[in-house]
Amino acid sequence: YIRHHSDPYYTPEPDCCHELLGHVPLFADPNFAELAQEVGLASLGASDEDIEKLATIFWFTAEFGLCREDGSIRAYGAGLLSSFGELEYALTETPTRLEFEPSKTVEQKYPITEYQPVYFVADSFRDATAKLREFNTTMKRPFQVRYNPYTQSVDVLNSKDKVQHFARSISNEMQLLASALEHV
Repeated sequence: YIRHHSDPYYTPEPDCCHELLGHVPLFADPNFAELAQEVGLASLGASDEDIEKLATIFWFTAEFGLCREDGSIRAYGAGLLSSFGELEYALTETPTRLEFEPSKTVEQKYPITEYQPVYFVADSFRDATAKLREFNTTMKRPFQVRYNPYTQSVDVLNSKDKVQHFARSISNEMQLLASALEHV
């Protein structure tokens, strides 16, 4: 699907322009990819209520997020990057801009077929990820998960053996880090 030529600046539904201009370039940034992955990992085992909260966080970050860079406000959300009209609007003084604080962000209602009246501004992808991780600790899930880069899969940490294996891998990584620091 590609947006209609009569209104190339905005489409209420994601199209290939949205995916290719908005999402694809950002996933090449490791800090943004980590933020997006954190939302996905947090959703595993989450209640329906928490899934709604995470969807709202995703909306106001990956889709319509703003970020500070060198004293300026920059757009990084795919909904903004793929919509010239909303991108221009988002960077004016018209919409409300609030600090990205997940516990407050999840309470914000949003329209899906018109420009956003409110945007959330993060200090950086790393800062947003740290705030999201802190927020995720408030969610009640029956287990914890982590992404395993060696198997490219998600480990469910729901038994003593799995937690001990994870602890050993952290110990090994710390030894590697200590060795690397000695050579810097």
